[in-house]
Amino acid sequence: MRNPIVRLGAIIVLVVAIVVAWAALFTVRETEQAVVLRFGAVRNVITEPGLYVKAPFIDVVLPVEKRVLALDIPAQTVLSADRQNLEVDAFSRYRIVDPLRFYQSVNNLTNANARLQSFINSAMRNVLANASFPEIIRTNRVELMQRIQQIVDRQAEQLGIQVIDVRLTRVDLPTANSEAVFRRMQTEREREAADLRAQGAQRAASIRARADRDVVVILAEANRTAEELRGAGDAERNRVLAGSYSVDPEFFAFYRSMLAYENALTRNENADSRIVISPDSEFFRFFADPSGRRGGGADTSLPPPAGAQPAPGPVSAAPAPLAPAPAGEDAAATGTGALPQTDVGTAEDAASDEAADATGETATVPTTAAAPAPALAQ
Repeated sequence: MRNPIVRLGAIIVLVVAIVVAWAALFTVRETEQAVVLRFGAVRNVITEPGLYVKAPFIDVVLPVEKRVLALDIPAQTVLSADRQNLEVDAFSRYRIVDPLRFYQSVNNLTNANARLQSFINSAMRNVLANASFPEIIRTNRVELMQRIQQIVDRQAEQLGIQVIDVRLTRVDLPTANSEAVFRRMQTEREREAADLRAQGAQRAASIRARADRDVVVILAEANRTAEELRGAGDAERNRVLAGSYSVDPEFFAFYRSMLAYENALTRNENADSRIVISPDSEFFRFFADPSGRRGGGADTSLPPPAGAQPAPGPVSAAPAPLAPAPAGEDAAATGTGALPQTDVGTAEDAASDEAADATGETATVPTTAAAPAPALAQ
């Protein structure tokens, strides 16, 4: 009888020892911290992982997270410095650095999240109220988030919590204000575009006026140069013509009469004009005698000019090669100049006068242009 009882007692003692040992030992993982409580009072704070001993059935171990925790802040309405209502979403990252203070202040994560959310909302209102809408969404956004994080971190220190980061995930205008803001931005852009167009038009007008002025100056200088060159050309033409005319005036009279015959009798054959001239008119003086002398002398050749070599043969049979005469004459349309009016056209004028005397009417001799006249060979 004694042996079974002893064996049973030993088993009971072993079971009790195992239960006591199990209740007295506990482990702290790497992702946790622990607060040991005895009858609600804090007995120990454990921050390192490992196997620990506590009073069985008396001490209570409260695990506390050691990892970084996340907190999402619901959207709230914030008033900016430029009186804009903004809808702001945010989130935060934090961790528990003092388990004892954390337990004494908030006791659990639910209470901790509620306190942190109130801290963040208050900090966002205070910071964003001093910033304009463009600064919040574009220029100073990072700086504003850092200021919010610093304010919340100082407030959360009393909870044994370190706030690592606070981020603004979304900053937007309310739906009711979006259209008004869009219209205002559109008006500002249109005003800037109008200013740029006006500046461009002003610069274009200035450039155009400067170009017009340059055109006038260039044309004036070109016209002046052209007049100078034209005057020099006319002077040279007159000098050459005067020199050529002085060599043989009789030949020039003969040549001009030939041009007058061609213009009056050939080129105007279809023109509605009539010429009535006496046969012995001065206009026909070269018809009877190629030399143009009255009385029909036997000498039919032109006398050689003074100081010049006589041309072989009669003038009418073999005229010397001639160079083109200048334009500007009464009977010739092409060329480069006009013969002196005192010695040119005497035959035509005399013939016209005689025809007018015979008929009592004014005879009209067409003055169409003649072909270029050859100049005398020196």
